Amino acid sequence: MPERFSGAGRALISTVCTATTLLLAGAVQAAGGVDINAASADELASVLNGVGEARAEAIIEEREANGPFQDAEDLSRVSGVGPATLEENREQIRVDGAD
Repeated sequence: MPERFSGAGRALISTVCTATTLLLAGAVQAAGGVDINAASADELASVLNGVGEARAEAIIEEREANGPFQDAEDLSRVSGVGPATLEENREQIRVDGAD
């Protein structure tokens, strides 16, 4: 953060960012899951069970390198996303941006 923010200012900005992320994740869940072709890493990690920041980043890298996911099973293109992860998250995965 810029030097002009220190102490309480940094804490406030951090709190606001965290609250915004949680609100977005809640909105995504309320909307019926997460579009794996449009979601940010934070959204993916917040909504999908067993998907942390590193795997969420890998999902985005795969999407950018090889094009949109056509269906939930396409997530298996990502290292570390297997049948158990897909099955656990099937109800949360949307594929709105497929060709």
